[in-house]
Amino acid sequence: MAKSVKPRPYHAPRRAEAAARTRRTIAEAASRLFAEHGYNAVTMAQIAVEAGVAADTVYAAIGPKPMLFRLLIERAISGEDEAVTPLERDYVRTMRAEPDAREKLAIYARAVRRIQARLAPLFLALQAAVRSDPDLAALWREISERRAANMRLLAADLAATGSLRADISVEQVADIIWSMNAAEYYDLLVQQRGWPPERFEAWLIDAWQRLLLREPGSDA
Repeated sequence: MAKSVKPRPYHAPRRAEAAARTRRTIAEAASRLFAEHGYNAVTMAQIAVEAGVAADTVYAAIGPKPMLFRLLIERAISGEDEAVTPLERDYVRTMRAEPDAREKLAIYARAVRRIQARLAPLFLALQAAVRSDPDLAALWREISERRAANMRLLAADLAATGSLRADISVEQVADIIWSMNAAEYYDLLVQQRGWPPERFEAWLIDAWQRLLLREPGSDA
């Protein structure tokens, strides 16, 4: 009687790792192309060539072009291969645990500098494409509203320290930080004016601390 042949074990973790590597390669290739040429000028076929995969692989691994671009935006914001909610991000946990308002702002400025180095080129490409693609217009609104909501949470966290200036409201604090953490602001100073990213970070720390917080030892 012939011996039965046992099936080979199914290595799901290995397949998952390979799929993750493929998604990462595609995402990195797409990020380069979108940042350089803009959203509308880049085709899925070009992304496939840049990534060294078949066009069908791009669709199978991630999805159509708007879905791919959404993934890129979420990766740039999170600093991870997939989207991470705000409360799961390392810098957010560190900020929430920090009792000092000045240090909270310093932690956030460092995070903004790192995030915008990844996000600003993509966000500007998104801004240029919203009129031609309703899916991207919806993504733009979603990201903008999410940023505003997160800044209200940050402003409330700062207010809880008792260190905000007495003549500025929590809503104003949120709006000021929202305007200065934007991709457009980073692009103006770092890309257009040639500021080193470290100088941009130092400027945010100094400006936010001066604009939003009482002087140490002051009741004003």
